[in-house]
Amino acid sequence: MTLFDQVSKDIVAAMKAKDKVRLQALRNIKKYFIEAKTAPGANDTLSDETAMKILAKLAKQGRDTAALYSEQNRPDLAEEENAQAAVVESYLPQPLSAEELEAALKEIIAAVGAEGPKDMGKVMGTATKQLAGKADGKAISAKVKELLG
Repeated sequence: MTLFDQVSKDIVAAMKAKDKVRLQALRNIKKYFIEAKTAPGANDTLSDETAMKILAKLAKQGRDTAALYSEQNRPDLAEEENAQAAVVESYLPQPLSAEELEAALKEIIAAVGAEGPKDMGKVMGTATKQLAGKADGKAISAKVKELLG
């Protein structure tokens, strides 16, 4: 079952359970999925890889928005945004620990044959594809700099 189908099925379950927060988050996810499916060149398909990128983006946006609401003393809005971000994150794979990230990046560096900071672009290209949804881009970048520097 694709992520698109899973989200569609979960929307029905959230409706039946009358879970408004989950329903709103799932409908938002489905909206982005449909936009990606109907984008020029998508041929009315949505790969799980593309869906994961969309989910990661939505989760990050939700956390950032919640942080903004907290800074502006709006805990009610921050709480709602965090709840929706949690729903989105439930579809993402577990993030890698620092040790797992370092081990994965060392393998990638060895496979690419990177020797120093000048090879960071090669490593980042491969790493962001392989670790999409499992690690934040900033964390990957910082660790690659550390390992190559």
